[in-house]
Amino acid sequence: MSQQKPLPFQYQFAAGAVAGVSEILLMYPLDVVKTRVQLQQGKGVGEEAYNGMVDCFRKIIRNEGFSRLYRGINAPILMEAPKRATKFAANDEWGKFYRSLFATPAMTQSLSILTGASAGATESFVVVPFELIKIRLQDRASAGKYNGMVDAVVKTVKAEGPLALYNGLESTMWRHVLWNAGYFGVIFQIRTLLPKAEGKRAQMTNDLIAGAAGGAVGTIINTPLDVVKSRIQNSPKVKGQVPKYNWAWPAVGTVMKEEGVAALYKGFLPKVLRLGPGGGVLLVVFTGVMDFFRGWRGEEGV
Repeated sequence: MSQQKPLPFQYQFAAGAVAGVSEILLMYPLDVVKTRVQLQQGKGVGEEAYNGMVDCFRKIIRNEGFSRLYRGINAPILMEAPKRATKFAANDEWGKFYRSLFATPAMTQSLSILTGASAGATESFVVVPFELIKIRLQDRASAGKYNGMVDAVVKTVKAEGPLALYNGLESTMWRHVLWNAGYFGVIFQIRTLLPKAEGKRAQMTNDLIAGAAGGAVGTIINTPLDVVKSRIQNSPKVKGQVPKYNWAWPAVGTVMKEEGVAALYKGFLPKVLRLGPGGGVLLVVFTGVMDFFRGWRGEEGV
């Protein structure tokens, strides 16, 4: 993430973990609302249907209680540390690999996009099981089906087999490749356009702006794949039956045909509200923790 000399992996891992957990504690209710809206097929009608982000918030709190906005948080809390650590560490490692491969001493925007996409693909293998359990817990229909994260894992494996935990791997890879390419590519470009930071406060402001812009652009690019990923992972495997939503791009076509292009952006507002500011939070915390480690190791300014 930085033009400074990369720290060893364990420091990148720790900084990514702290950044990820900080972001999820602040933004998780928006993720619950996003998933509820994405899983709703067609236009919502009736008291239990959602007509947008605010309506979804209101009905969840009124009908299910405020705590429902944090249902399933154990899975993403456990996921966020390795997920974010993998994201930032893989981005640094892929960056070194591509700079060496193309004999380019400094990072360019093209390499930032390629590096981010590669880091996203790497990250997908870590997050899929956690994402699947999180989505099934967030779904309103699961309220009486699962008694928590462990129960959801046990029942999913028992009913569908252990490989079911990796249902949606392909769509998750597409989602993360597109988001990371946009996120890291935009961060690189914005940082080159912003005035050079003089001091910690100015650096934090630049990181917030770059991270928020990167998160917003990444969200615009990958939301259609996020919609179909949610539906794929919330579709239990039944022996002898082909799920309606199975592979990413055919599922995109199904949603477009049945519900229109706009349906591919269901949950966009809570998603962009989370991942725009959330991207800024991630970058600020990650950079701050990395700077702390550099100071602790006596490497400030290296």
